[in-house]
Amino acid sequence: MTQYVKIGPTESYLRKKAEQATLHFTLIDPDKTRPREAAELARQMGEYGTDAILVGGSIGVSQTDVDDIVRSIKEHVKLPIIIFPGNVSGISRYADAILFMSLLNSLDPYYIVGAQLLGSVIVKKFGLEAIPTAYIIIGEGGAAGHIGRAYGVPPEKPEIAAAYALTASMLGMRFVYFERGSGVPDIVKPETVSLTKKLVDNIFLIVGGGIRSEYKAAKLASAGADAIVTGTIVEEDPEKASRIIKAIKRYGLKQK
Repeated sequence: MTQYVKIGPTESYLRKKAEQATLHFTLIDPDKTRPREAAELARQMGEYGTDAILVGGSIGVSQTDVDDIVRSIKEHVKLPIIIFPGNVSGISRYADAILFMSLLNSLDPYYIVGAQLLGSVIVKKFGLEAIPTAYIIIGEGGAAGHIGRAYGVPPEKPEIAAAYALTASMLGMRFVYFERGSGVPDIVKPETVSLTKKLVDNIFLIVGGGIRSEYKAAKLASAGADAIVTGTIVEEDPEKASRIIKAIKRYGLKQK
């Protein structure tokens, strides 16, 4: 039987690069960044070694905002631009791909399958490459956890997070995104990452939230994360973000 959601060029590119080392994704929030500023940040992070640009946010984002940001970034970088949707309004026809996400541990069916039902038609109409992704909130999850009504996985229970990832894999999802939340004081525990990769070795594991130092980034990269996302630190301190990217590349090297 033919698989409907085929692996496209963006996903293939990410998977191939991740075979060598942990990747870094720069997250740009259209609600916090103007198009010109977003383009400059993307260009700067590209020079520092980021591997892809995620565009999305949880609050106050319209399709026009996302379109303007994506088009501006495309004029300045050749990196993949991937939609990180907070809702149906956060989809842009100008991006290369979209993390087609289901918030598996939400208490609201809308964020598990309702928004996806509405968004699927738009994604198909725009011809976007869809990357089936399980979005899993660890702990309180910041704004994403609040808006998505998530029943957060206890940070000290890595086996629960790993079981969610296994569930996602059995449902046919190829990416898993562990979200600790923007601006939170702690990160997803490295033990959660290592256990998940041991239990579900066929998924592409993304980790984000609270990563504000080289040390924390290095711990997640060493644990086996396929990609690490930073957003707030990119906006506040690009130079520090550059050091985080270097740490990810250094400690995320994978054995052949």
